[in-house]
Amino acid sequence: MKQLTDVLFSFKTTLILLAILAIGAGVATFIENDFGTSTARVLVYNHFWYEAVLVLTTVNLTGIIFKYKMWKHKARFIFHSSFVVILIGAAVTRYVGYEGIMQIREGQTENRMLSLEPYLQVKITQKDATYYKEYPMEFGALGSNSFSHSISFKDKELKVDYNNYFYAKKGKSDMGILTVDVTLNGETKTIKLPGKRGMKGVPKVEDFGDTVVTLEYGSKTLELPFAIRLNDFQLDRYPGSMAPSSYASEVTVIKQDGKKYDYRIFMNRTLHEGNFLFFQSSYDPDEKGTVLSVNNDPGKWPTYLGYFLLTLGLIWNLFDKKSRFWKLTKYVSTKNVASIVAACLISFGSLNLQAEDKLANVTPEKAEIEQYLERFKKDSLETADRFSKLVVQSNGGRMKPMDTLNHEILSKLAGKKEMFGMNADQVILGMLTRPEVWRNMKMIKVTTPKLKEFLGVEKDRKYIAFTEVFKENKYILQEETQKVSMISPNQRGTYEKDIVRLDERLSISYMVYNGSLFNIFPKTNAHEAENNKWYAPLEAMQAFEGDNQKAIETLIRGFLNSVISEQWDIANKFIDMMQEYQTQVGKEVMPPKAQIDREIAFNGLQIFEKLTLAYLFVGFIMLVVAFTVVFNPKIQPRKTTLFFFIMLSLLFAAHTFGMGFRWIISGHAPWSDTYESLLYISWSAVFAGVVFFRKSLLALSASVIVAAIFMFTAHLTSIDPQITNLVPVLKSYWLTIHVSILTASYGFFGLSAILGFMALILFIFRKKKPHLDETIKHITAINEISLIIGLSAITIGNFLGGVWANESWGRYWGWDPKETWAYVSIVIYVLVVHMRFVKKLNNPYAFSVASLLSFASILMTYFGVNFYLSGLHSYATGDPVPIPMWVYYVTALVFATIALAYNNRNLKDDVCHAKQ
Repeated sequence: MKQLTDVLFSFKTTLILLAILAIGAGVATFIENDFGTSTARVLVYNHFWYEAVLVLTTVNLTGIIFKYKMWKHKARFIFHSSFVVILIGAAVTRYVGYEGIMQIREGQTENRMLSLEPYLQVKITQKDATYYKEYPMEFGALGSNSFSHSISFKDKELKVDYNNYFYAKKGKSDMGILTVDVTLNGETKTIKLPGKRGMKGVPKVEDFGDTVVTLEYGSKTLELPFAIRLNDFQLDRYPGSMAPSSYASEVTVIKQDGKKYDYRIFMNRTLHEGNFLFFQSSYDPDEKGTVLSVNNDPGKWPTYLGYFLLTLGLIWNLFDKKSRFWKLTKYVSTKNVASIVAACLISFGSLNLQAEDKLANVTPEKAEIEQYLERFKKDSLETADRFSKLVVQSNGGRMKPMDTLNHEILSKLAGKKEMFGMNADQVILGMLTRPEVWRNMKMIKVTTPKLKEFLGVEKDRKYIAFTEVFKENKYILQEETQKVSMISPNQRGTYEKDIVRLDERLSISYMVYNGSLFNIFPKTNAHEAENNKWYAPLEAMQAFEGDNQKAIETLIRGFLNSVISEQWDIANKFIDMMQEYQTQVGKEVMPPKAQIDREIAFNGLQIFEKLTLAYLFVGFIMLVVAFTVVFNPKIQPRKTTLFFFIMLSLLFAAHTFGMGFRWIISGHAPWSDTYESLLYISWSAVFAGVVFFRKSLLALSASVIVAAIFMFTAHLTSIDPQITNLVPVLKSYWLTIHVSILTASYGFFGLSAILGFMALILFIFRKKKPHLDETIKHITAINEISLIIGLSAITIGNFLGGVWANESWGRYWGWDPKETWAYVSIVIYVLVVHMRFVKKLNNPYAFSVASLLSFASILMTYFGVNFYLSGLHSYATGDPVPIPMWVYYVTALVFATIALAYNNRNLKDDVCHAKQ
């Protein structure tokens, strides 16, 4: 018995169980992506083996709590015990609760819903009796789905046996077909039952003489102990677009005792009635009905208690003087830390300093055009500035200054903020008013030599003119774009990708020339009928009527003619009249002048672009200094560290200011899309350095390198920095809390990975330089501190996401790939933190390798899920984008470093890595 308990309650068993949970969940996300949610649920999430591992993990954790008397360390006891409470609450929800879908039309009352779980339903009808049986079951496209059920009635027996299950892969159908063999009175019939989870099946009726058998596979109808009447469904859209801003259901809840009350259900506001939760899921296409998701959740309060204890325990642990975290920080603070920073090799393309002719060699006469450009550059500044303050409506309904759109256009076309000595407002003003000139300007970026050769331009050219892709009035890229469209994205090379980008840039240029991108004219009395839609100039001239149309035409023609004739004072007056028109007619959605001015100021500052260069420059300098210090122990780095700390603090202050400024402009927390979250991860990495590790040159160096990597990634051409409106479900304070805490952890994990890589490099050289041993120990201690903070943040953030999900749509966890990989990341980092309890793994080398390789789970959570797996949090819309070659090079470098460090891996035990 003692041997059994020693095995069951050992840390080795803990690590094994956690590894099984992580691997199983990670594999399940790929199964779900290829074979559907039901297959992943059947094979992993709801399978006995996975639930058994969860139970064993709970038993193991409980046993360890008692074996090591964790109650003597209150913080540690609370957050470890919280997982037991959470798992108990989850078990109650899983086995006692249930989910469903309720659809109600306006004016109707409903007390029924469809179960989310699918059932095989069998109804046997005879003249004098009816028999009914149901079997909850879900089928997967992989594995064995076999079953056999016998139903006895009177003196007969009906047998239902599994025959086959067909799953139509994604892109074709989301419906499965269950085939069963039904046997009665010695007669067997094969019946196909189309159906799936969350949808009512199609009943199939079979006549066996004196008995009629009706079979159905799919959701079953459930009755509620109360009714709900839909009084009104309301859908609000962003101005001038079809994108929903919010949708809500005005309902009346009618109880069995006749009592009633009214309630408004909308995204992030759930109706609670007893143990039932109703959340706004969707709506009917005609907007006259609502779709509510329903969750009966008796495990809510145990689960919430577990979440509270988890948060309390993890935060308390960071301040508990008996905790591992406190011991490590004390160990680090007593030493003067001087160490190495791993090189972040960022390749800059060689600068081409040769002057490039900005005009294509076409008519009209180049000299005349150059004179125009010189005059335009000098004289159009004031007009372009006024032009930039006009308000434009994006396709998604966001109201923004023309300045923002101009910067977005020029960045898309040329990858620049300025061209030809002119700012973006001047360039776009010129393209709009004199397209016959600007279409000859070399301003459209082209990259690959092969495409340049195809276009017939010089290999050292970076830009082409719009007119250079048209020969004899024919678009010369037409056949090439058609060929590329037939190639899946993951098989496209750099040439094909450059064709796609060039085709997009040409389309944008064309829309600038004809003005169709500039929705600047509101329509009189369009509030109700057209949802405050604003129109582009040509659209307005066609869509408006009467005096309104004449006024608009006068404004457009007057403005264009005055700019073309270079009568700038008159052009300014026409812009002022446009602004007045926008203010008067579009006042329903017109932003305040102060808001427009703030956004223009933000665009002018270009905070994040400048910070990217600053982080790269400072990171490189700190890298050189750190190398010098670590390999020369005679150097005292105290003053150097202080200097870099002050410099990094100033950059951090600028970064914080920029994030706050973007928050004010967008109206929501600046971590709601890929670009913003990359900025936020960079911010969290620098935050880790200046707040937690400010006395360590090593940690400051590592934090600025992590920030530089993520900031550089954020400003790659494939990532859109555009500010957009939020979808309804993201309008929640829980989102702000959940994402801010969870995403901040990525910065700490990135810092931990860099520190692990640094330690491995030092392992390679330690035999010839014994003084590096002490540095390795310090690096590893700082690494573990960073990892503990990151693990605390990702755990708290992830479970707060469960609260947000439950309060927004009535369930904590849906095994969405993003959720699942966050969970996998937590489990993996828990493994790393607890490696020290296994003797063979309790050393700096193993810890450094683990902290470095574990970051792959974060990259999968952040990038892999977004672009390679489909789900609620995903950006994947079809074939996955190809993996860049540099990823393979970096991976090879990492494993080569691990291998080279292996022979020098043994260090003497130190207080930092003793068991606790």
